[in-house]
Amino acid sequence: MNITIVAVGKLKEKYLKQGIAEYMKRLTVYAKVSIVEVADEKAPENMSEAEMVEVKQKEGERILRSIKPDTFVITLEINGKMLSSEQFAAKMDELATYGKSKVAFVIGGSLGISEAVQERSDLALSFSKMTFPHQVMRLVLLEQVYRGFRIVRGEPYHK
Repeated sequence: MNITIVAVGKLKEKYLKQGIAEYMKRLTVYAKVSIVEVADEKAPENMSEAEMVEVKQKEGERILRSIKPDTFVITLEINGKMLSSEQFAAKMDELATYGKSKVAFVIGGSLGISEAVQERSDLALSFSKMTFPHQVMRLVLLEQVYRGFRIVRGEPYHK
């Protein structure tokens, strides 16, 4: 399976980089995983609704340029579908079984993702009703992908 994480913004925090590197290393046994960072749009502190939409649109255009047409797209959205780790593992296994070997996870910027990206999404996924920093979500996502592969293979770890 080829997994791409398309994320808005650069990762700066050393502790997150270390955690992400650890899970990227662990995942090499199960899949080819890459991270594509797209530039975040510079925006003023207090924005109007129209300015927020414009920022999301510009970031969305960058996201969509990073996704190939034959890719199954999973967007991380607060209003997306919530799955248990076992259900998530089963979904990943189902995708691999039925020929969807290219999967892209999209992590938007601080304002979320554009309507165009939502329309391109094949599955909107939520990890919680809480809001997390988008940089932290990279680490959480990679851990859950790793956990999912372990569950599917019946390997210890996930309990």
